Amino acid sequence: MNFKLKALVAGVALGFSMSGMAAEPIKIGVSGPFTGGSAPMGVSMRDGVKLAVNEINAAGGVLGRKLEVVERDDEAKNERGVQIAQELINKEHVVATVGYINTGVALASQRFYQQAQIPVMNNVATGSVVTQQFATQPMNFVFRNSASDAIQSQMIVDEAIGRRGFKKVAILADSTNYGQLGRADLEKALEKKGIKPVAVEKYNLQDVDMTSQLLKAKQAGAEAVLTYGIGPELAQIANGMEKLGWKVPMIGSWTLSMANFVDNAGKNGEGTRMPQTFIQDPSTPKRKAFIDAYVKAYNPPGGRMPSAVSAAQGYDSIYLLAAAIKQANSTEGPKIVAALENLNTKVDGVVTTYDKPYSKTDHEAINFNNTVFGEVRGGRVVQAK
Repeated sequence: MNFKLKALVAGVALGFSMSGMAAEPIKIGVSGPFTGGSAPMGVSMRDGVKLAVNEINAAGGVLGRKLEVVERDDEAKNERGVQIAQELINKEHVVATVGYINTGVALASQRFYQQAQIPVMNNVATGSVVTQQFATQPMNFVFRNSASDAIQSQMIVDEAIGRRGFKKVAILADSTNYGQLGRADLEKALEKKGIKPVAVEKYNLQDVDMTSQLLKAKQAGAEAVLTYGIGPELAQIANGMEKLGWKVPMIGSWTLSMANFVDNAGKNGEGTRMPQTFIQDPSTPKRKAFIDAYVKAYNPPGGRMPSAVSAAQGYDSIYLLAAAIKQANSTEGPKIVAALENLNTKVDGVVTTYDKPYSKTDHEAINFNNTVFGEVRGGRVVQAK
């Protein structure tokens, strides 16, 4: 083979090689609990993520490349989240990760992404400290598009004290990072109103008897119970109040909308209120399209999403990341972060239309303007009136 022919063949081979490289998918990690008590949140989030990825890929992908989801079940365990973070970074070479349902898992795991300079989009975890963990570093790789506990706690207190006029409230929170950080935020918000809770009680995951905690709250004269926990144990609180014949309102964090609270509490959960970024209600064309697509794809029992908030925020997190990658024209972490901090196009999401959602000093996309109150009515969550 003469020199020119060899060069031509080599050039063609190189062209095919470079074409193949350009077509490699953009890997996005998805970490959340897909089993256990937090599963309704994790599965809904993952399913929302997949819907968004499928839509984006059907429209041609990002930078001419398909998005590829690499999902892992962190089981709501900090140590498992740490293992997954290292695997997604070092073995799967993800360009970003979305997820984290549990605040403790987020705080334990996201430091590895910070060190690797890979962005993390917390689309469900709400602990106020989550986006502040590395805020003092030159570049913060941690973002969020869920309502932080700072927002939720103030809304809960405004509802209980400001709108409904209760003077005596009890706090029941689980023993996890999520529960205890949320409890602390509630106490701070109450203090601003000049209120000290008459009882502050803690319980563990998988506890099935809240009698002791509830009796203390009842005997202290609590007019309402403020909660921070997840669905199964929250249902035990509602059911325990019924056993004691104690009928006072439950007002708590968004997790009171979880299917495993609504179903397990049954009639005892009626009237419970919680802050929400999204309620499964086709109130806009975008929301209707999302709900229809979710129900068609996953056929949830009764057409009800296990955790509508998690599904919507998971979906939106992918569109936010895709917009940043497109604007950066790169999958390099620092460039994606810089784009997220100054998105020059609006992102039409399910929760809201994101218009400059982040800045260098503010990595929170959700605020009081796009958070409302939900209420349990007839086995579903509807917008409170």
